[in-house]
Amino acid sequence: MSYSTTGKAIESLAIEIGNNIYIDIANWHLFLKEAKLHVSLSERLYPLLKDDTFDDKTVQKVLNQLSVKLGGGKREVPLADLIPSACVNDLMGILEEFQRDM
Repeated sequence: MSYSTTGKAIESLAIEIGNNIYIDIANWHLFLKEAKLHVSLSERLYPLLKDDTFDDKTVQKVLNQLSVKLGGGKREVPLADLIPSACVNDLMGILEEFQRDM
């Protein structure tokens, strides 16, 4: 699929990530769309896909750099610490497929 603008591509990636990737807190699954984290994550990942510079390590680095505020901002935790390994694998699959379709 070809995207007419970068904004539309990021929006499409955000929807895919938001609907399929979740954080796990006390066995509760909160999808990134519901946590309002999908757009900011997509904005950080999309340039890596466009430049063909993404791999497991770079995605993990992005997940570590994106902080999630907990307890009304009392504490911040890297997104990488909240996403289960299976979801990180799913995220890699989404990114690989998205890049193929670009």
